[in-house]
Amino acid sequence: MASDPTKPILRLHPSDQQPRVPGRPAVVRGPQPNSTADQNQRFGPQFQRLTDVLQRDPGGLALRTDPAALAPERLLVFEVKGSIAAFARAINNVPGLELIDEEELPGDDDKAPVAYLLVPDLRALRQIESLWRTWVAGRVLPQGFTPWRDVFACLRDLRVWGPADRVQRLDADVLAEEIEGRADDELVPLEIELVFRASPEAGAISEATVGEAIRQSGGRLLSRARLDDIAYHAILAELPVLAIRTIVERAPGSLAGVEPIMHIRPQSVVTGIDASDLLPAAPAPAPGPVAAAPILALLDGVPVAGHPLLQPHLSVEDHFGLEPGALVAHRYHGSAMASLIVHGDRNRSERPLPRQVHCIPVLGDNDRFPPDRLIIDLIYQAVIRMRAGNQPSAPHVIIINISLGNVRRPFYGQLSPWARLLDRLAYRFGILFLVSAGNITTQFPVAAFANRVAFEDANADQRARGVLNAVAAVVADRRLLSPSETINGLTIGARNLDWVPTAERASARVNVNPYSELDIANPSSALGPGFAGSVKPDILMPGAREHLRVVANAESITVAPAGASRGAGLKVAAPPRPGLENAEGFTNGTSAATALASRTAHRIHDALEMAYGQEFLQLTNTQRAVLIKALLVHPARWPNAAAGLVKELLGPFGQGQAPRQKDNIRRFLGYGVFDSDDAVACAADRATFWCVGSLGRERSVDVLVPIPAAIGGQARAHSVSATLAWFTPVVPGRKSYRAVRMKILDPAEIAGLGVSADQLQPDGNQTNRGTVFMRVWSGQQAAVVADGMSLRLKIQREPDPAGAVDELVPFGLAVTLEMPGELRIYDQVRNRVQPRPAQRAAP
Repeated sequence: MASDPTKPILRLHPSDQQPRVPGRPAVVRGPQPNSTADQNQRFGPQFQRLTDVLQRDPGGLALRTDPAALAPERLLVFEVKGSIAAFARAINNVPGLELIDEEELPGDDDKAPVAYLLVPDLRALRQIESLWRTWVAGRVLPQGFTPWRDVFACLRDLRVWGPADRVQRLDADVLAEEIEGRADDELVPLEIELVFRASPEAGAISEATVGEAIRQSGGRLLSRARLDDIAYHAILAELPVLAIRTIVERAPGSLAGVEPIMHIRPQSVVTGIDASDLLPAAPAPAPGPVAAAPILALLDGVPVAGHPLLQPHLSVEDHFGLEPGALVAHRYHGSAMASLIVHGDRNRSERPLPRQVHCIPVLGDNDRFPPDRLIIDLIYQAVIRMRAGNQPSAPHVIIINISLGNVRRPFYGQLSPWARLLDRLAYRFGILFLVSAGNITTQFPVAAFANRVAFEDANADQRARGVLNAVAAVVADRRLLSPSETINGLTIGARNLDWVPTAERASARVNVNPYSELDIANPSSALGPGFAGSVKPDILMPGAREHLRVVANAESITVAPAGASRGAGLKVAAPPRPGLENAEGFTNGTSAATALASRTAHRIHDALEMAYGQEFLQLTNTQRAVLIKALLVHPARWPNAAAGLVKELLGPFGQGQAPRQKDNIRRFLGYGVFDSDDAVACAADRATFWCVGSLGRERSVDVLVPIPAAIGGQARAHSVSATLAWFTPVVPGRKSYRAVRMKILDPAEIAGLGVSADQLQPDGNQTNRGTVFMRVWSGQQAAVVADGMSLRLKIQREPDPAGAVDELVPFGLAVTLEMPGELRIYDQVRNRVQPRPAQRAAP
């Protein structure tokens, strides 16, 4: 049933905190250690050479001149079997030794953690060598160093961080393509990430060393940034093509051989959208009062702030001086995103938001990242300007839209600094970041069709099957783009949906709609999963009905995503053109979908403010942000047809394969799709509740959900769903990056309500890897409901996986009871949790 704005979401309150309910202890099988003799055969020569050199050369000069030797100030890579947590703690017993990073390699049957250690001096190196000799000799290691025994026994690789690590294959390929055909002395920008040193003095020495290497290569420094919060230290520099060629070749004498460097990458490039199919702007809706205290910020391109559709609704803070250099005719991205946030798709009539949107341009002319700044530094400075200091420019902002991504940084398991930054800022300031998954617009083959005619003439089901199989075949090349792997933020994919009038549909028929009858992610929408196998994208929002154009015919066709148009696009404010002063155009993709998600998040805030006034506004920034996060994901469900087709085509098949089938489905759908109105209000046959609270370490709370008598005794479809969201503190450079984990325990009474875990939604083992935990129970059996009955939901914080986090961590909870067609649901529960009269905020 359609949502009813007169039926607001209802508030519940958590109990006092209690100890968490201990779960069944996990059976952890340790890795099978290798024998001392085998390990000595594999790694003994490295340590023996180290021993020999240190005996005849106490200064270690021979080590320093050998780029492959274990030597002071070198980054050492320890790859082991099993857990590395105890090893990480034992590192502190070696004076000066620094754990630079830690990650877990994907794809192995057993865990394959990697520790990156920086050996500061000969003293630390001698201690490691001594520990090895003690272990090989079969003697007991000194107290506090026992974990080194397990590391030595389970060591799979030990090597020095070298040129091939600093310049990864994908980055080398991009750089090679960028310098092809260019003159040797032409300067090309590079991003150089340094090995982060906790000591600012050591970091300054590293930066000076790299700066000198850049100058000796004929280059120059453009910008630099050091952000201790996320263990990030980087330089933006220009180098001549000749020097970059040696970097691509990973020559030891090039910048790729400079010890303080962690990574060398091409300069970040933003995903772009183009103005298309312009037409005169329709009159703007009559503006009501627009409040000047924004709760939502847009970090994007420079908007056409004077456009009639935007002028009263934006406050622009040009903190980086990008507006003067951005030609008005090129201000498409920022204008389009602002228009979607304020008005939604202009093909449908919606009220504009009641508050101004705060815009900080971070793109320059042609909607590109500024050529002389690191984008991570720009984002950091923008958020700090808004929310920190004595005079923050937008102190009430708790939602930030980032419809941007780095096309040169697909997610391959290791968190990007940009994602780490968003996670840290989210927790520090209580900000919900909404981030686009990214658009993959490269062409791909569709083997199911021999030629264009066969593709066009196929029926809707045949075409959908062929394209879905084709996307699945290239799924490894369609990964999320940085920073959409963020843990604390929500990642938005593009849903195959728009509101183009029927009369305009014909104008899109020059291209082919691959999913004309299927509700699923657009072909260009980047796919999950996210960090540590978390659900990504989190939700799909309308990104227009993306069409495909045939770009080649051979034994089969090759297609590419077509641009937006009035027949297949979302209608937005656009920059002027000669003879078209006030224009509208069309856009599509995950950027647009993210803007619509941000609009929905704002509408959730508006609805709760309308219903609860000061009671809602007096919640902390973090409480309101995590509550909006929960409510935004909560209505999402897998469309049955799309989930069923992914399962049928991609499998895998056989007994016990359900979790892997669901993994494939959530790669395309995340938590699913929904009507935005369902996130904002309830209906007669559907009641949604909200709750906020905080949890200390290993504590739990109970939330009592009233059960309406109307669902009792009726053998018809009904459901109970609950979504928990929080922001975790993060531990930079650690495998246990998500420092706080929470979950909803399955209620003991759930079976009595005639429902069980929904088979067409992610299960608890799949939703427990991020900072959103969702459970859906559904069924058609008659529920047994006693008078005044409540369902007890237990929310608990699991043991912290890294060091203990003593802070109270706020959470937001959304719960829904639904029985389609039973119109007494909402009124019955409302009578038991009647909201107080709204106390409007002071103007």
